[in-house]
Amino acid sequence: MKMKMGEDFSVLAVLFSLLMVLLFTEVTAGRVLEKVCSSSCGDLHNISYPFRLEDDPAGCGDADYQLSCENDKTILEFNSGKYYVKNISYDENIVRVVDINLANGSCNLPYKSLPIDEINTDIRYQGNVLFMFPVYTSFMNCSRIMSDPDYIRVPCFSGNASHIYAKFNSYMMSDLGESCEFTSMVPAKWPAHVEHPSYGDLLKVLASGFDLSWSIEGRNCRLSGGRCQYTGFDAPSACSCERNRLSELWKEIKAVLKLLFVFLSLPLLVWVSIIRVIAPSIIILVFLIRKFRTARKPVDRVEKFLRSQQSLMPKRYSYAVIMAITNHFKDKLGEGGFGSVYRGQLPGGCFIAVKMLGKHNFNGEEFINEVSTIGRIHHVNVVRLLGFCSEGSKRALVYEYMPNGSLDKHIFLKKGKVQPFSWEKLHEIALGTARGIEYLHGGCDICILHFDIKPHNILLDHDFVPKISDFGLAKFYPKEYDVMSISTTRGTIGYIAPELISRNFGVVSNKSDVYSFGMLLLEAAGGRKNVDAKAGRSSKVYFPSWVYDHLSEGGDLELGNISEIEVEIARKLCIVGLCCIQMKPSDRPSMTKVVEMLEGNISDLKMPPKPCFSSPLRMSMREPHSDSSAELLITESIE
Repeated sequence: MKMKMGEDFSVLAVLFSLLMVLLFTEVTAGRVLEKVCSSSCGDLHNISYPFRLEDDPAGCGDADYQLSCENDKTILEFNSGKYYVKNISYDENIVRVVDINLANGSCNLPYKSLPIDEINTDIRYQGNVLFMFPVYTSFMNCSRIMSDPDYIRVPCFSGNASHIYAKFNSYMMSDLGESCEFTSMVPAKWPAHVEHPSYGDLLKVLASGFDLSWSIEGRNCRLSGGRCQYTGFDAPSACSCERNRLSELWKEIKAVLKLLFVFLSLPLLVWVSIIRVIAPSIIILVFLIRKFRTARKPVDRVEKFLRSQQSLMPKRYSYAVIMAITNHFKDKLGEGGFGSVYRGQLPGGCFIAVKMLGKHNFNGEEFINEVSTIGRIHHVNVVRLLGFCSEGSKRALVYEYMPNGSLDKHIFLKKGKVQPFSWEKLHEIALGTARGIEYLHGGCDICILHFDIKPHNILLDHDFVPKISDFGLAKFYPKEYDVMSISTTRGTIGYIAPELISRNFGVVSNKSDVYSFGMLLLEAAGGRKNVDAKAGRSSKVYFPSWVYDHLSEGGDLELGNISEIEVEIARKLCIVGLCCIQMKPSDRPSMTKVVEMLEGNISDLKMPPKPCFSSPLRMSMREPHSDSSAELLITESIE
């Protein structure tokens, strides 16, 4: 028996030795291959797999990713264009390139135009977020001088007969002026803080180049007839490829068979001894690994998103800088749905608002939503994101400072307090907010649904210009889609559209924001919450129902001693608000129509049909845990 056990352990030792030899050989061969296949060109070093230079030895790199070296410059040929390679990041699978005509920062046009469709059809460099929602600089030839400051004149190509202009983020025919035509376009890493750049700014941006991402797996999948599609800002492109799935399955089967072979080659007694010794350690190790991965997943998710969007990001601050500019968070402005807001000051003297995200939002969803929406758009009625901080679980968003706070502080006044602005200014605030929402729905490259329009999220600058804020619940989707699918109810009690509670009312679309805006209009006009349990008369408990009845009967809105013009403004806000809160989404106007209604005369407005709320629906509410997220339970009890 002892001899038998000795023979078994000898066999085990031989098998283990062979395994170590194979592993050592594989690692050594890999290192030799890496050394042989690593090449340089000028300032660009460590050109390695999948890239190769044309004079590298056979077997090095991938032929689809071949580069050339001319005059100590690494050149990538892409869709008949030539681009200097500035940097290759093998960790992020990103190569930074610049058009050879634009690399030296002098006045010139691109060597070759690079439109969106050419990028999307290239199997080597597909899947970069930059090109799903592109940021472009387009060159155009205009027959007359353009006065629009967004048109940047290219002096070296402009003459009496034609005028060459460049325009940032312009790549659709609808972006063109009437007297202009496209000549070429090129992707650009445009800084978010520059609003009206000079030609010098343009040259610097173009000379900095743009990023292309590569995916060998995606390339192979598409070559075999598979498809890859974009899955979101925080996830890579997903590929559906039958051959790849079968190949991976076969690898897993082979691994299982190898383990089974080793297991069967050893006697039971040996395995019992091994398991008794190492099983507890393995269990503890697996537990620690799972715990570490669970803790790291949200951080990794956010960092992956930030890396994929680095060309579009506003300024990134360290946590130490955030503490310094807020004076260690001494001046607290308020509490938001996802964290506290503090006032700070940049070194130049500019005041800012810093929102520190709470730990309950550690999965990073609100952070990603904010940065991926307002971090890339600019509109006079949308709050501007100046920067952000992300260090582990510490995350902050840096906004322009709004000295007059949020709208709710000015419309929900205590008795005896005077409203700080006139009815004309209130109308301007309503119109500005409507224009901001209209821009989110149709003025961006993508359609953005806010899902939390309410007075608390409308901020006012020093001139009481409204700015839409708090995009933590926002969702975005391509413009060509009319509806979108969401898995959870989003919004705040009193402003949530019915279709977000039950799909029996209709589909979720941009009309959901229209409903919330209608509720905001009614509250602004009435100077009170729409649901008021403390109202003196039961008929005034639900304010929209009371307003509809009074307007239909020609009664006044009990707004006190105000002029006839102010009464007309209040009536207009109420009628538009009632149009917006129709129960069915199809019965509500679009935000473009809402803007037209607010800009027009009240004589052109008609009372909408009577909404179902006046029946009424009895609502059972559970208090929200925060200001931005709430749960609404509806009991359908119609009297």
